[in-house]
Amino acid sequence: MPGSSTNFSCLETSSRELCTRCSPQTGSFDLDRSKYFNDLFQSARLSTITIGCSKVIESYHALVEHGSKRETIMRWSDIGQSSNVEDRRGLGRGVALGGGGLGVLVIAIIACLLGADPRQILESVPQSQQQQPPAANRAANPPADENRQFVGAILKSLEDTWKQVLPQQSRIRYQDPKLVLFEGQVSSACGYASAATGPFYCPGDQNLYLDFAFFNELKREFRAPGDFAQAYVIAHEFGHHIQNLTGVMERVQRQGQNNQLSVALELQADCYAGIWANTAQKQGRLDSGDTEEALRAASAVGDDMIQRRTQGYVVPESFTHGTAAQRQKAFAIGMQSGNMRQCEAFK
Repeated sequence: MPGSSTNFSCLETSSRELCTRCSPQTGSFDLDRSKYFNDLFQSARLSTITIGCSKVIESYHALVEHGSKRETIMRWSDIGQSSNVEDRRGLGRGVALGGGGLGVLVIAIIACLLGADPRQILESVPQSQQQQPPAANRAANPPADENRQFVGAILKSLEDTWKQVLPQQSRIRYQDPKLVLFEGQVSSACGYASAATGPFYCPGDQNLYLDFAFFNELKREFRAPGDFAQAYVIAHEFGHHIQNLTGVMERVQRQGQNNQLSVALELQADCYAGIWANTAQKQGRLDSGDTEEALRAASAVGDDMIQRRTQGYVVPESFTHGTAAQRQKAFAIGMQSGNMRQCEAFK
């Protein structure tokens, strides 16, 4: 491959596999990620992907499973913070079961209707309980935490990128979305959702929704650790916002339930996430380990990988987000090109 001093033969393998560099001396993986990722870019455009090695032929999935688990640190602390983060964590907790506030007033009203003196009930409430602020006020200014600072910076980076890219490449006016942080459950213009839904974008209110518990799940269940893996997830949902602005999402939704269109929509969002990564890389915010983290995450959330893990077999007809290889390829194309035209999925 261009720029490579390593001499190895290529053997044809399944199109699901991605190009992986091997050392002809040791037969082991070359974990120089910058060289590896350049090779991945070269292979991403091939309809039939080939790899080679003197001793072993392994898919990229094997590299993800057995390769380097080193977590790298994306350089994000100097980006600044987006003003479009709404923190709903902790809102409403304890209201239904609490003994003060609204509950006491309701009991007092009932006592009044039954002929009792409501003052006896109100006076029986401890002073500290009467002065306790509502849960909404307590959660309005939660203490700063690293996750909150991280997503605020990533959102700011995404905003800055797409403010430039969208009007320049599509001549469409850009609008900021809002990132809503929640715990456990949330209500959106798209309906009620729990944390089990995972991160999602709602076109009805143009909000991205995220429960930080998913970051733990990404690391523990999906085996995709690292801050850039987390950034990829946010960038993917932001990609859906771009689809909403371009009108693609509305056109797909008008077609009703269609798994093929759903897959195309998700892969385009992966490609848009790659476009943002292209900008971050040009700004010097990434190293080669960061790109590995994003590819590992893209692979882990592939329909085939999820179905194998949860049910032991794969049903391609039920796919709605794309296979691991498709998602990796879409992200890689976006990151290599930085061009929305290369992400075109709907003819």
